[in-house]
Amino acid sequence: MPAPTPPPTPQSFELRGDHITLDALLKAGGLALSGGAAKGLIAEGAVRVNGAVERRRGRKLRAGDTVVIGDVQLQLQAGAEDVTGGERDATAA
Repeated sequence: MPAPTPPPTPQSFELRGDHITLDALLKAGGLALSGGAAKGLIAEGAVRVNGAVERRRGRKLRAGDTVVIGDVQLQLQAGAEDVTGGERDATAA
């Protein structure tokens, strides 16, 4: 009997706002080289969100969601906030 496949090693992905769409996450997380490649992976049913196959490329993902594709697992984390309590400006250095 073959040894069981170990679960994917989780990697953190920090959000810049309150959500990101699934296709954008695949591109930003380096799991797809292009939007077309992301769309294909999603259409093939190769992507799981919180344990379920997800076929909607526009699915909004938020902090706490987990995305798995192959042997890669991304755990979405809330982005850092500035001292005023607002969202961090993505253009700030």
